[in-house]
Amino acid sequence: MPLTLITLLRSSVYAFPLAALAALAMLVISEASYRDASNAIGSLGERGQARIELQTLRVALYQAESAQRGFLLTDRPEYLVSYRASLPVAQAAIAALSDAYRDDPDSAELVKRLASVTDAKFSELAETIQYHDEGKADLWRELVLSNIGKEKMEEARALSDRLLTRENSQILIGRQGVVQTLMLNRIGVAAMTAVSLLALFMYLRRTSELDHRTLEESIRVADERDRLENEVATRTAQLRELAQHLQTIREDERSHLARELHDELGALLTAAKLDAARLKSRLGAAAPEVLTRLAHLNDTLNSGIALKRRIIEDLRPSSLSNLGLVAALEILLREFASRSDIAVASDLFPVELDPACELTVYRLVQEALTNVAKYAKARKVTVTLAPEGIDQARVAVEDDGVGFDTALPRASTHGLLGMRYRVEAEGGTMKLRSAPGQGTVIEALLPVHGAGEDEPQAAASDSPMAAAA
Repeated sequence: MPLTLITLLRSSVYAFPLAALAALAMLVISEASYRDASNAIGSLGERGQARIELQTLRVALYQAESAQRGFLLTDRPEYLVSYRASLPVAQAAIAALSDAYRDDPDSAELVKRLASVTDAKFSELAETIQYHDEGKADLWRELVLSNIGKEKMEEARALSDRLLTRENSQILIGRQGVVQTLMLNRIGVAAMTAVSLLALFMYLRRTSELDHRTLEESIRVADERDRLENEVATRTAQLRELAQHLQTIREDERSHLARELHDELGALLTAAKLDAARLKSRLGAAAPEVLTRLAHLNDTLNSGIALKRRIIEDLRPSSLSNLGLVAALEILLREFASRSDIAVASDLFPVELDPACELTVYRLVQEALTNVAKYAKARKVTVTLAPEGIDQARVAVEDDGVGFDTALPRASTHGLLGMRYRVEAEGGTMKLRSAPGQGTVIEALLPVHGAGEDEPQAAASDSPMAAAA
């Protein structure tokens, strides 16, 4: 059919004049439609901008009144920032509305009245704040409880609603004009549809080949995406294994350092203490000043021994190996409460975890308590350890501190990341819940393992530490 029509047009002497006439008619119709539509759209744009300015003015009034109420109720000066920012916004909106309605006397009169009401409302707000700043509580309360502000707001709302109603009617008229223009243009487009159908056949032939190539490219991209996803998953698993390996090395180094401190430094401090005791016994009461110095030396050595023990406990808690996880956590919480003057509540139940998971739980609680002491400004901390279902154990640290917004980036999040990676390396999951002023909850779920097959390994791995303790 397309080939027959093309052949007929080529053989007719009227083909070219008709085509030229159709093109000229289409050009005239399109140009006329374009001008009408442009004028209508421009008018609609101005109407829409006027609506926006009206809404902006109303929002500025609401915002100013809300900020004034917040300042009066809380005495917090930050509310005044929002209040002061509302005045120039309202003034700009009034100026824009005055410019938009300069050729419409009725609407311009409404804008003048709206500007007068807006000025009166801001004056009332300013007067209330001035009374508050001057300490005249009775006056600003009386002014707030009166209906002056409400009447101004209702009058401003009524005037803006009248302007919005006018704008809606004008927009409806403009839309009708656009519809008529589009209908005229539609007639012209229909005349050119026949010509477009001739080009459609050639277009479909070209797009068929393009679709085939697009399908091939989509398959290639999908294969590449799958390859990259597999590579990302592999790299993620490798990074998790590396993190676990580095953590294991770190704990081994801590254990080695704890043994060295216990064996070497402990022996030196003990020998020094024995020497001091021998000197004291030989000197007797002959030299009081020397005895005083020896007593001070003995106290210093005791402090050094206590510091050595505390460092060893921080490096590798012997209570975890000797007494179990619950007892080790109770000791940790008791020492934290004595150092920080923060009330500590605990709800600890025995759970069956392998030694690595027990150490992970201990380090998680230790790191969480460190963060509480540094940043939380909390008055109370609650630590929970309990079975969760039949195959998991739950550990949680909750404080009533200042909290923070978890959606905002924070510079000091390495400890939290370390907790998360360490828990995930043991096959668990960690959740962090916090909000400004609502405290923080760090919760982890770890898999439970049978205690029978893990106890010999735990005893073998912790025996040097037990000896060091």
